Parts: sequence; C-alpha cells; structure tokens
Amino acid sequence: MLGYSQPVPNVDENIPYLMTFGQQAETSWGDDDFSQAFFFLIPEDYDQPFFIRVFDPDTGGDIDEIAGEFNTRSLYEVFGGEGVWSEDDARETSPTGNYKSGTLLASRAFAENPRYDNNWYTFGPFNPAQGEYVEEFRGYVFKIICEGVSGDDGNMYRYYLSTNDNSNRPIEGSNAFAYEYSFRMHNDYEEVSHIYPYVEEGTLSVLISNFDWDNDGSILVISVARPGQDVTISNEDHWIEFELPVRDEEVKTSLDFRFVKARPLVRNNNVVVNVKNQRGEYMPFYTIPIGGVPTYRGEVEFVPIE
Repeated sequence: MLGYSQPVPNVDENIPYLMTFGQQAETSWGDDDFSQAFFFLIPEDYDQPFFIRVFDPDTGGDIDEIAGEFNTRSLYEVFGGEGVWSEDDARETSPTGNYKSGTLLASRAFAENPRYDNNWYTFGPFNPAQGEYVEEFRGYVFKIICEGVSGDDGNMYRYYLSTNDNSNRPIEGSNAFAYEYSFRMHNDYEEVSHIYPYVEEGTLSVLISNFDWDNDGSILVISVARPGQDVTISNEDHWIEFELPVRDEEVKTSLDFRFVKARPLVRNNNVVVNVKNQRGEYMPFYTIPIGGVPTYRGEVEFVPIE
C-alpha cells in the first residue's frame, strides 16, 4: 500500500500549501476549525532515523495570509506510540476528544519569525519503532498536528518526510495521508489541484463535503470508471455535501478529486474537503494515490467528421 517520496503536498497533487489559520480568525477566510492532522507511514523494513521537516512554519512574510497585522502563533506537535492512529478520535476531522492520541515526541510553536520565512525547520531524529505499528499498512504510523493557537492570520506551510535533517531525501516505500485536507488554491486558473481518497473494499457510496469553496470553479471526480462527475460546491463560510454511489470498478482504487478554478480569477482561496463512506467513517486522502493516479478506462466514442 505504500508509495515512494514524501513531500506533502506531493507533486501529483499540485497544491501550493497546506493551510491553518489562527483560532481568532473568521471562518469565512476558509478554515473551519484551525487545526490539521497528517499521518506519516514508515515501511516496516526501514530501520534508520528520519526527520519531519516543515517549510515556512512561521506566520509572516510573503507566503502567509495577513489579517491586519501578523499576530498568529502556530503550534506543531509530533506524536507516535500506541493509539496515535488506532484511537477513534485520531481518525475524525474535528479537533475534539482524544485527537492528540499517542505519545508526544516533539513540539514547537512559531509566531512571525524571519528566520523561518521561506525556510525549513526540522523535527527529529525519530526512530521508526517510536511509531504505532499497524498491520494493514505493514509499517509504523506517526502524526503531526498544526494548530493556530492564537491570532487571526493564515499559516501556509508544507511538510517533507526525510532521511536527512538538512535536505529533503525521501524514504522509499513511505506515504502520508489525512482525513481532511485544508489547503490553499493556486492564484492561476490554468493550475488544477488534486487530492486522492482511497476506496476500501465494502464501500458502497461516499459523501463528499467541501467548505468555503467561494464558487471558485468546479470540483470533479475522476476514476477508473468515471470520466468526470461534478460535485456540488459550497459558498463562502458554508459546508455542503454531495453523495456519490461507488461503482464496482472503483473499489480498491483511488479517486481523483480535481479542483478547477473559475474565471475571473478568485485569489487566495482556501478550502477544506473531507469524504465519508456509507458507514460514516472518514476516508483517507493519500498524498501518493494508492494504485497510482486513476485514469478512466472506459471507451471514448469518436464521431466521424462528414
């Protein structure tokens, strides 16, 4: 189930930055709960130290989104140990209950700091055995949570799972996933972003939810059996749901959610997306899509030109 190379977001996703606002921000800026969790998968045969690197961890400078003046403090926490993933609350999308399950391995808070503007901060080293071993993944799971603990600005950032503390060197066989994606869209209507939920066996339908889309174009679902299905999109500061029956061919494959921007351009649009199966369980978005980026396998009808 694991992939290769680990920038988060990954290249195939074409997402500029993950996004988390300070908890005093208006949700109309695009963040519903000011917290985002990601899980990293380390393959069971990897036994060397590794690092979790954060690009532009502070809130200030050119990348981040200012509201008046920069006053936001963001907290990053890395967890491992028993229950880091298997705890039910860890697989929910709201920062409630025991969502910070597991053992706290490292933490650091950042306000506006020019030292880390457009630069990297590295957590670690970590030993793979410090994670929670999960049989179905055949590997060890770690969790990193970013929260806007104060302020009202938007923090834009990225991660990299690396074998080195000073450079980005991927771990072969690793992957990363989240149960909810909070991210910044491109400021270019020619750029299409993607996220890839995996359809596990037994999935009959999915409920796709998006928040604060601002009518910024369209969201399409592409799969091995579906050339393109429009998803109902949300308005400002608004959640909306769209139910999609799962076709037999889509089981045990990834779906491709494509985010296509509108004209005229909507700038600095932030959006939140999650998806549940018919049992109400949140489904993971893998940064490296399981089974590869899905391609429609149906026949295309060609009409001759007379």
